[in-house]
Amino acid sequence: MNNSGRRRGAATFLPAALALLLAYGAAAADTAQTPKPAGGRTTEATLSLGEAMKRLDGELLWDPMFQSGIITSNKHQAVFQAGAAGDSALILYDNKTLLNLPSPYTENGQLRFPETFIAALQSSIEESVEREASRLQIAAIVVDPGHGGKDSGATGSLNVKGKRVKVLEKDIVLEVSKALFEQLKKKYPGKRLILTRSGDTYPSLEDRVAKAHSIPLKENEAVIFISIHANSSFNKHASGYEVWYLSPDYRRDVIDPGKAGEAKEVVSIYNDMLEEQFTTESVLMAQSIIKQFDAAFGKELPSRGIKAEEWFVVRKARMPSVLVELGFVSNEKDAALMMDTGGRKRFADAIYNGIVEFVDRFEKSGGFTEVAGR
Repeated sequence: MNNSGRRRGAATFLPAALALLLAYGAAAADTAQTPKPAGGRTTEATLSLGEAMKRLDGELLWDPMFQSGIITSNKHQAVFQAGAAGDSALILYDNKTLLNLPSPYTENGQLRFPETFIAALQSSIEESVEREASRLQIAAIVVDPGHGGKDSGATGSLNVKGKRVKVLEKDIVLEVSKALFEQLKKKYPGKRLILTRSGDTYPSLEDRVAKAHSIPLKENEAVIFISIHANSSFNKHASGYEVWYLSPDYRRDVIDPGKAGEAKEVVSIYNDMLEEQFTTESVLMAQSIIKQFDAAFGKELPSRGIKAEEWFVVRKARMPSVLVELGFVSNEKDAALMMDTGGRKRFADAIYNGIVEFVDRFEKSGGFTEVAGR
């Protein structure tokens, strides 16, 4: 960011950040004791602004009116207000933690940063980065357009300007999946994104799941699987969207017994624990997606809710996984929406927003079930 950009950012953001710091400081005043240097104020070695930011690999937003600033480094922030040389002050770290440190101050119009201030802030940032690196992360997302090639999936027909047009599930879900895939690639350039088919081909159900299982993962990494389909019914009035997950009554093998080493006797127990974890996370992902469908389509399409089933692609996926049914090709209103370019984009947007919400909550918590005491 250039200097003018920093000044504009400071003008709008710093007063609010400072107010938050002062509010935290006031709330902590009764319990947080600021240590007083023995024998009055003392001075210590200091760094210039350039030296301090180089040490932290950071950037400063500074407001000279409020004599306050925000240091940003590795996506972490510290809000401070300059004091006098030798003073101590409360520093608000990441909008939630108060650090009691020697205060930065101005000298001859230039900011000076005590060595202790920079060292403590550097240590806090390193601890945060290390903690985040050990958290569970969604490392890969698999988008699976159902059917394809010789398998058309559900079929229907639609009256377009007096002509009957064939409606094929395989074509609809491919277009929705490709639009979703492109959005996810832009949102998550650091994650591995897999589309099980990008054209009118027919990967088997086993091939689709095998692609997901072949993704190399570190110990703290996870992968999620989203299979996209369209529905059909003999009842032409059947309408709406729904999201499926694996029934809790079904038990799948989520760990490879061949990799269990000497602990083979506990494989079944551990497998059940992980299965419960994956089911919980699948339900939460389904809830996020159905919520976004509700917001996108309102009363235009009815919600058929979240359901449990033992679909092959969900049953065999050893990971949080859901199967999304967009609508009914056998219903003219549903089919018209799915055949419309704008309608397909809305379906893709809703699934995308649901996935982003799920991933964000998952990664912030380090895995939902860890928070619940896994």
